[in-house]
Amino acid sequence: MATSTKIVLTPSHGGVFNQPGLSWASARKVSEVLQHDMENHHIYLNDIEFHDHIVHFMLTIWALGASPETIQLQYEREDKRQRPAYPRDESLIQSLSDKKVFMKYMYHEEQYSNYLAFFQREITQKGVPAIMKGYLFGGDELAESLLSRMFAGLVHPIIHLGFGIEFQQPAIVAQAFAQASVHKDYLAESFYNPAAVNSSTSCQGDKSLMEIMGEMRADRKIRDSSSHGDTDVFTEGILQRAGAEVVRYCSQWTVAEDQIHEKLVEMINTAIYWTSTAQNPNKELKLDFFFIHATNLSIFFKAFMDLPYLSASEKARFLEMKGRMDLLIWASRKMPEPQPDDISNYPIRLGWPEVFSKSYLHPSDDGHLAKFVRTVAFAQELCRSYEETSNIVLPVTGDMWLKIGNLGKTNSQHFRIRQYVLTINPAVDSVGLIFQDLWVRGSGFSESWAKFGPRK
Repeated sequence: MATSTKIVLTPSHGGVFNQPGLSWASARKVSEVLQHDMENHHIYLNDIEFHDHIVHFMLTIWALGASPETIQLQYEREDKRQRPAYPRDESLIQSLSDKKVFMKYMYHEEQYSNYLAFFQREITQKGVPAIMKGYLFGGDELAESLLSRMFAGLVHPIIHLGFGIEFQQPAIVAQAFAQASVHKDYLAESFYNPAAVNSSTSCQGDKSLMEIMGEMRADRKIRDSSSHGDTDVFTEGILQRAGAEVVRYCSQWTVAEDQIHEKLVEMINTAIYWTSTAQNPNKELKLDFFFIHATNLSIFFKAFMDLPYLSASEKARFLEMKGRMDLLIWASRKMPEPQPDDISNYPIRLGWPEVFSKSYLHPSDDGHLAKFVRTVAFAQELCRSYEETSNIVLPVTGDMWLKIGNLGKTNSQHFRIRQYVLTINPAVDSVGLIFQDLWVRGSGFSESWAKFGPRK
């Protein structure tokens, strides 16, 4: 049984989307490697706050049907990159029950192990539902700060939380809360709070994300507010130069309590559309590294929206925050003009099982690709019954889903690690074999495309 300190996967823990026939052998292997990761690694793999993606990677490829050998192989590759965990301080762990002390040590990465131990004990005593309700939606200063911090670090803490909720692993939920605790809260005062105020005080129509994006792209101040050289693309970039305008547009995406499922469908469909169509018509196909995080987070909102212990108002607020964050991420990369023909004209060569296997056998990606194709396949199922519904704007329909998954190369390469030799074929044409060539970082900037070759 999974607990706050023990990770245990079984074939029944396949999440909201999985390949049929998940094996006990793979379940045991993924449980083993994730336990090792939790007990031995820090949440950052380097000194500039790049995240340990092992939980994301391993649970995704587990759900997509990876063998125990593949799970072990990919884990060993990632294990070598990680920093060791900091030692725990028992007296400090106990003091974190005082919310003032808790907040004093936030955004100190060396306290991650202490926050992890604290949340493990809280979950053991109170259960995951009480932690979710109290520490995210409790309404006090700490809860509001943790809710905002979940979306910090390019949404990595909330992705981690999504994996814990989706795969029913209390220990991973504890990791997510600890991770959020050591992130900077840079979105509350500059983005989320003013957006909420603006939404509640102005007369808002029921605009779709696509409508809002069209209006933002037509606004010259928004277009000129992001720069390729920005260090922090939000607080030192677009929010500094056009914060009021960005907030005004983003606050126009609202979720009523009786619209939750329809808005979920719209959000995930739209995120996949602007991520996959953000191409340079003169360059080889690439996915934007920032955009894929918005897409890869989307799948977990099905699990969040299904939680019986969250109220409709809490779910609506959570989903609003996701949609507004999507708009912020998209606008910060200079709002590239979508190229839908790159999707509609792409040939389908592989079925979903082949797409999945090619993604999780990639020799240098750390799971972003597998997360992306899993989300796209899930979204196809989620959106199918809504494709003929006129009141929801769905830019991705029909066979576009598999075409997005099929932006694939047809030449096989070989991936050799120790005794394993695997024939691999990247599932997405935008993803190369060399780590530096996997993604374009800022698809709206011409400078970001300079290193990539022309269309063939």
